[in-house]
Amino acid sequence: MRTGMRLVTAFAAMLALPVAAARAADAQQARRLPVKEYREKMQAGWIGQIIGVSWGAPTEGRYPQIMPEKDMPPFRDALINDAFGQDDLYVEMTFLRSMEQYGLEVPIRQAGIDFANSRYGLWVANDAGRRNLRNGIAPPDSSHPRFHNCAGAIDYQIEADYAGLIAPGLPNVVMALGEKFGRLMNYGDGMYAGQFTGGMYAEAFFEKDITKVIEAGLKYIPSECMYAEMVRDMLRWRRENPDNWEKTWDLVDKKYRKDRNYNISPLDVKLEGAFVLMGLLYGNGDLDKTMIISCRCGSDSDCNPSSSGGVLFTTLGMSKLPDRYYRKLNEKAIFSHTAYTFPALIDVCEKLARQALAKEGGRVEKDANGEEVFVIPVKAPTPSRFEDLKKPGPIAGSLFTDDEMRRIENPGLKWALPKMLPGWEATGVNLGAGSFWWERGGRKSVFVVSANKTDTPWKLAKKVDLPAGKKSTLSLWAGVERDKAGWDLAITADGKALAGKTIAADTTREGWLEVNADLSEYAGRTVLVELTGQVVDKNAKQPPGCTLAGVAIKSE
Repeated sequence: MRTGMRLVTAFAAMLALPVAAARAADAQQARRLPVKEYREKMQAGWIGQIIGVSWGAPTEGRYPQIMPEKDMPPFRDALINDAFGQDDLYVEMTFLRSMEQYGLEVPIRQAGIDFANSRYGLWVANDAGRRNLRNGIAPPDSSHPRFHNCAGAIDYQIEADYAGLIAPGLPNVVMALGEKFGRLMNYGDGMYAGQFTGGMYAEAFFEKDITKVIEAGLKYIPSECMYAEMVRDMLRWRRENPDNWEKTWDLVDKKYRKDRNYNISPLDVKLEGAFVLMGLLYGNGDLDKTMIISCRCGSDSDCNPSSSGGVLFTTLGMSKLPDRYYRKLNEKAIFSHTAYTFPALIDVCEKLARQALAKEGGRVEKDANGEEVFVIPVKAPTPSRFEDLKKPGPIAGSLFTDDEMRRIENPGLKWALPKMLPGWEATGVNLGAGSFWWERGGRKSVFVVSANKTDTPWKLAKKVDLPAGKKSTLSLWAGVERDKAGWDLAITADGKALAGKTIAADTTREGWLEVNADLSEYAGRTVLVELTGQVVDKNAKQPPGCTLAGVAIKSE
């Protein structure tokens, strides 16, 4: 009997071993994050971004040196509602919207189309990348240095917060999001900066020691890139100058602003990233001090405290934030150019976090109280391949198809002119500033044309074979945008003036004027037809939107 009992007990113990081993292995290979805690920290990350960008906004671009302490704007609890129109926030919400509509695995080309269809103002790499997309250059080439000169700028760094906030402890999701959305506008260090930032957020859900958070982010990027060198410099300079951030600022200024071997792009991300880290490293965990230092470093002094504030706030979570940061939040206000109120933003982030968790092999369990818990597999980051902005690799040769371009509401003239006005050649036209609309102002096929210089004309010209024995007419609609200066339109054939009109608010009806030019005297001949536009007021504060619609030569 005793022997039998011993055998049963031994057998039961043997059965329990794999279960115990599995639980032990799970404890070592997975992190557990209650969903309630995830939401608290993710919300805090957004609050930090909002406060940082709002607080620093009045100082943006005003200080190429350390901002005097007296010039730092005072804190106001109303700051929480000052960021609904900030590009630091609504651009990254464009990426969230793409994933909400098409799923976490939204194709990069669809992400590019969605970004191309955004209607907000953009600058630097964002603007260049979007113009490339609108001109038919699909990602990843939309960010390649061959096609624009600011691929190493700050843009994706200031937009990558979302990546870590929807991927807690999920490094390879952060990496993949950088390769998708960061590729729309940035290359090399420009993209790595965003992956590093996203990596800090992803770690901030589990780690409060800021040095460890930064070191974790460093693992997300190629060790040989210059951005990684900057991060290592900042960690070392903090150790060497533990109580003097101004001295470290001087070291940053010397290497990452003044040395053209390092400062190689307009609004170079390494300089701005150093100022983000300055706040985190010298703020010593103090929320205000962290954002103030990043702001007082100058340069892009609203974006940088937004990033440092967002990371630090995430480490704490809403329950540990003073309510002065968020108590006046207007939860009904909608972020500009988005579909999101603050509560809707939080909900979509949680939705995407669940998708990210499932993608990485994680799961959702319930604890003893029935509360949901994210069980997050521990995986080491696999950095993107190294790219050198000084010696960029080959382009991918990626172009949007014509069908894809038809899904872009506002293509660029580089694509639209040869496609929609075949045979017409442009001179003096700023192809980067102009655009095309499939439909606008009640007209279809609308070209918005700008001159390279406001004091010189632009011209569209085409050699046309006119049939003999028929009446031929050049017809078009000419328009001007509301509240903008007028322009003069001239139509000539082989240099002879056929029509001349001033296109202005008082000469148009609902912004449009129909213009026709009779070409009948050239029947049976080849004739050079030219359309010339010239600004009426060369000193106008609002240059004209010279619009042309329905341009056609008809014979009957």
